Amino acid sequence: MSGAGSPLAVDSLDMWGATAGLPEQAAAAYEAALAMDGLPDGEDIDSIVVLGMGGSGIAGDVLAAAALRASRVPVAVSKSYELPAWVGPGTLVFAVSCSGDTEETLSAAEAAFAAGATVVALSGGGALGAMAAEHGAPIVAVPASIPQPRAAIGAMAIPPLVVAERMGLLAGVVDQVPSALQQLARRRDQLVGPAGPAREIARRIGRTIPLVHGAQGLAAVAASRWKTQVNENAKAPAFSSVQPELCHNEIAGWAQFGDVTRQVLTQVALRTADDHPQVARRFDWVAETLLEVVADTLEVWAEGETPLARFFDLVIVGDFVSLHLAERDGVDPGPVPVLVEMKAHLRA
Repeated sequence: MSGAGSPLAVDSLDMWGATAGLPEQAAAAYEAALAMDGLPDGEDIDSIVVLGMGGSGIAGDVLAAAALRASRVPVAVSKSYELPAWVGPGTLVFAVSCSGDTEETLSAAEAAFAAGATVVALSGGGALGAMAAEHGAPIVAVPASIPQPRAAIGAMAIPPLVVAERMGLLAGVVDQVPSALQQLARRRDQLVGPAGPAREIARRIGRTIPLVHGAQGLAAVAASRWKTQVNENAKAPAFSSVQPELCHNEIAGWAQFGDVTRQVLTQVALRTADDHPQVARRFDWVAETLLEVVADTLEVWAEGETPLARFFDLVIVGDFVSLHLAERDGVDPGPVPVLVEMKAHLRA
């Protein structure tokens, strides 16, 4: 059963529509974060931690990557039940859960409040919303209309950037958001058409397993996003790696088993204008080397005027690639039954 307006034969939650709505979702999150009242004082903050899992946790990955060149304090991402031992009164903690009921995030958020950290919650409500309200912590609302956390990247990744910069902890990131919104809209309009580039990328990947490479920073986060979107939307395996680190280990693993890997793997290199010149050379060398041992090598070049625009450009292209891969096999991209089974098992 297809969702309203979705061209996919099976799309019960209208993931196509949610993906196509990313530009508007991100714009609404941007405006809401700019208008937030009662933000804590950032003068005494000496570190930032983002709590979150899965489609919510990527908000932390984006903030940490953007902070590499823009933050006056270190940023860590915690995807577990526990906090780093150093979290205390000088730490700003973003607790991110689309549902508000992610058990790992709830556990870590409770510990953050107990440690005296300054907490900002991003949630659709649930127990996290109640916990934040009880402690008087600011809450950024995640729209309840979003069908799955992985479809809420705009609602969850934009606000921490804006809040951190408004608190004086980042510099020069908020100015990039308008160009990112414009690029998302331009690319979305291209991707929803019948001949969009995501369809061709999905065709070339076919029934192979994508191995997605991105340079350290935002492109590496985009590569991880491609991997997890293929996992959840297409219900298929995928892997991601980071340049230049992969040139110090992964490439050594291609010396054998080429007769197997060339049948089952496709390398996808996510390229941006932000790649270090030496990293760009590594991308070229790796692609040439892998031609012998993978089914295909693809380059996907980010478009956009700023690093954040190029990141979101790669995100929306990858999201649509995963939907086309789901369509190829008649897979419903929305529900993820195995995750429901896992949570039921943990409750038993």
